[in-house]
Amino acid sequence: MVVLILICVAQLTYLQIINAGHLANDPRNTRAALRDINRPRGPILSADGVVLARSVPSKDNTEFKYQREYPEGGLFAQVVGYQSFVFGNTGVESTYNDALVGREADLQLDNLSDLVSGSNGTGTVVLSLRVDVQREAAAALGLQRGSVVVLDLTTGEVVAMYSTPTYDPNPLAGHNSLEVQKAYKALNDDPNKPNLSRAFRELYAPGSTFKSVTAAVAIDESVATPAEPVYPTLSQLDLPQTDSVLRNFGGKECGGNLAESLRQSCNTTFGQIGLDLGDKFVGGMRKFGIGVIPPFDVAPGAIASIGPAAGSFDLNQPLFAFAGIGQGDVATTPLQMALAAAGIGNGGVIMKPHVGAEIKNSKGKVVRRIANEPWRTATSATTAQAVNTMMTDVVEQGTGTAAKITGVRVAGKTGTAQADGGPPHAWFIAFAPADAPRYAVSVIVERGGSLGSEATGGRVAAPIAARVLKVALNK
Repeated sequence: MVVLILICVAQLTYLQIINAGHLANDPRNTRAALRDINRPRGPILSADGVVLARSVPSKDNTEFKYQREYPEGGLFAQVVGYQSFVFGNTGVESTYNDALVGREADLQLDNLSDLVSGSNGTGTVVLSLRVDVQREAAAALGLQRGSVVVLDLTTGEVVAMYSTPTYDPNPLAGHNSLEVQKAYKALNDDPNKPNLSRAFRELYAPGSTFKSVTAAVAIDESVATPAEPVYPTLSQLDLPQTDSVLRNFGGKECGGNLAESLRQSCNTTFGQIGLDLGDKFVGGMRKFGIGVIPPFDVAPGAIASIGPAAGSFDLNQPLFAFAGIGQGDVATTPLQMALAAAGIGNGGVIMKPHVGAEIKNSKGKVVRRIANEPWRTATSATTAQAVNTMMTDVVEQGTGTAAKITGVRVAGKTGTAQADGGPPHAWFIAFAPADAPRYAVSVIVERGGSLGSEATGGRVAAPIAARVLKVALNK
């Protein structure tokens, strides 16, 4: 009996103390939603003051006093999320739940008059997302499956984060449980996965956009400089430990130094660099965040991008050649590639990504600002500037000319990533202005979008990046 009682005590301690936070934040835990469903709940606003979520008095014949509404529908669904009494909260509705219902300490201290009067003071969550940039991202993607992420690279604030297909969160916030379950099932049964937050919850081979990371690691590890060595002009690279080869795109011949090879997006050069780096490549990738879960304030959170395993070079040398061109064992989220571009543009420092900007009380006073904090030092300032120059050359006279913006120098890198079962994914990463970087962008169009197997990152993704950067820069 004593042993059984001790087991019960241990289990209760684990559930109520050690694992309490995980259980409380699990979207399947409806108790938190039921606790807050009849409390006044503050709005969620964009950076430019547009209402993204609000509560209004309930008009149906239920016991619920308030109905949550999402005026922008699917435009912000995968970031804002939803409040559902059936399935719990997701997105910003989950992460900043305590602020929205006025339970956060900063709000309670500032709303002492509400506590004395017995009323429930709420909080307003203001996001860093801009409606104008978000709408341009949606318009640029159109009906093509993919994702666009725009970051303020000096702060880590997310300026736009849009994926398509998307979904309307309003049915999930309804009060008819059968209708809510029906809507939820339809979303989960849809093979296009409209409820998948592709920007930070899906992995893709990044293709040649990853060559910007490879270049930075090569310079840091003294394997190459922008000018030396001069790599041979080849159409294919023989791979060690196998009879296979790594071919250039379209079978073309290319080579030259690092700068020339990045401008041409030369696979044979970067495959050789992956081999030359060996196990050092893994540590260099990790500095950029590969293999690390990015801190991100949108529930259920970002997933980690992946690369080759540490210490695996001797047994799997060809995979390091493919890693050099963003294929093989490398798979990243669009958010991760935006962070990589941001790190290069920000002098080597990657800031923590976040969509929350500030918390206001019910009277509109700011009670807390979300801190801008460094996340990782990806590379040195000297290396970052060298890669910046090379990426600018890619847009000025290389594979990324479709990303040019009149009056603004853009640094970027194209990618056309082979994918199993169909046409390649079209990628582009960039930051601008190149001489005083402010915004970083990552674009992926799945399966080449409307161009299918004829697509390249330069033809499909680069123009989308240019469009959203123009709006972000007010150009």
